[in-house]
Amino acid sequence: MGHGHSHTAISGSEPETGRMGQSGQRQDMVRQRAARRRAGILLSAVLVPIGVVAVLLMVLLWPSGKTADISLGSPYAAAPGASIDTGKVQRTAQEDCPGSAVGSKDCLIAYSQPDAGGDVVPVMISPEIAKSPGVHQGDTIKYVNLSKLGPNPNGPAYVFMDFVRSAPMLLLALVYAVVVIAVARWRGLRALLGLVGAYLVMAFFILPGLVEGKPPLLLALVGSAVIMFGVLYFAHGVSARTSTALIGTLFGLGMTAGIAAWATHATYLTGLADHNTYQLQSVAGNLSISGMIMCGLIISGLGVLNDVTITQSSAVWELYELAPQSSARNLFASAMRIGRDHIASTVYTIAFAYAGSALPILIMVMLYRLPVFDALSSAELAEEIVRTLVGSVGLVLAIPVTTAVAVLVVKATGRKRLAPADAPVPLAS
Repeated sequence: MGHGHSHTAISGSEPETGRMGQSGQRQDMVRQRAARRRAGILLSAVLVPIGVVAVLLMVLLWPSGKTADISLGSPYAAAPGASIDTGKVQRTAQEDCPGSAVGSKDCLIAYSQPDAGGDVVPVMISPEIAKSPGVHQGDTIKYVNLSKLGPNPNGPAYVFMDFVRSAPMLLLALVYAVVVIAVARWRGLRALLGLVGAYLVMAFFILPGLVEGKPPLLLALVGSAVIMFGVLYFAHGVSARTSTALIGTLFGLGMTAGIAAWATHATYLTGLADHNTYQLQSVAGNLSISGMIMCGLIISGLGVLNDVTITQSSAVWELYELAPQSSARNLFASAMRIGRDHIASTVYTIAFAYAGSALPILIMVMLYRLPVFDALSSAELAEEIVRTLVGSVGLVLAIPVTTAVAVLVVKATGRKRLAPADAPVPLAS
C-alpha cells in the first residue's frame, strides 16, 4: 500500500512538472524576444542617425551640374574632315612606310574590310602595337580615316587607333554575372544590382563633386557611407548580423578617412607623376588634386573593408550556433582567431592587387637604379604604397570592433537551445 501510494504521488506530479518546464521555456522565449527588441533598438539608434545625416549631407553636397561646361579633348575624336571607322583585318604584311625609302619594310600594314562596306583599306599599325600585342587576321580594329582630306603622299590614309573589344568584354561580364548568380543565387543577383547602384553614386555624386571643388573628405565619407548602407542591406538583407557588419564597416571607414587625410598631406602626395593630372588641372580649376588622391585612398579600400566585416560578423553568428552556451569572452577569442587569419590574407590581397595594377611603374622605377628607400618614396610609388598602408590599417582596426559588436548583439539576440517540451524532467531525490 505504501509503495503504491508513493508511485501514485510521483506519477501525479509529472504533468505538473512538465507544465512548469513549458512555462519556463515560454518565459525564456519572452526574455529573448525582449532582448532582441532592445538590441534592435540599440542598433537602430546607432545606424539610423548616421544614415539620415549621410542622406542630408548628400543632398547638400549634390553637384550643381556645372561640370557640363568642362570637357577634355577626347583621344578618340577625329580631326575635322576625318572620321573614325572600324573594320575586320583580312591579312597583314610588312611593307614600306608612307614617305620612307623604298625597300625599308618598316611598317606593319593591316588590310581591313570596313564594317560600313567598301573596298579593303590598308591601315598602318603603330610600331608599339605591332611589337606587342600585334595585329592579326580576324581582329576587329578602329582606325582614323584620313582619305577624305585628300591625297597625302607623305603620310598614311588610314591609321590604327585601337582594338574593338566590346564583344569579349560583354562576354566576360556575362560569364561573371552567370557564375555569381549560379553560386550565390538571389544574394548574388542583389550584390550585382548593389554594385550598379554604387557606381551610380560615384558617377553622379562623387566624381562631379570633386570636379566642382566640393570638400573631398566629406564627399568620400558621405558617398562611401551611402554606398555601404545600400550594398550591405540590399545584398545581405536587413538583420542584426548585417547591421553589426555595417557598424564595423562605418568604423573602419572613419578610421581610413582620418588616416588618409593625414597621410595625403604628410607624404606630400601631389599626383603630378601622372600626365593625366596636368590635363585635369588645366580644365578643372576647382579640382583639388591632393583632395582627389585622398578621396581615392578612402574609396579604394571599401570593397575589402566590407568583405572583412561581413565575414567576421557571419563568423561570430556561426560560432554561436555551434556553441550557444559559450561565454562572450570565449566567443570573442574564437572569432578573433578567424579574424587574424583574415587580416593576414587580406593584407596580402591589397598589396598584390595594387602591385599588379602598377607593374609598368614598378618596372620604370627598377630601371632608374635608385636605392631601395629612394625608389619606394619616389613620386611614382609613394601613392601606391600609401594607399596600401591606409587601406590595411582601416580594415585591421575594423575587425576587432566588428567582432566585439557582433558578440554583444548575438548574445543578446541569439536563440538558446531549449529542451523540448516533452523532455523528461529529473526528479528530486
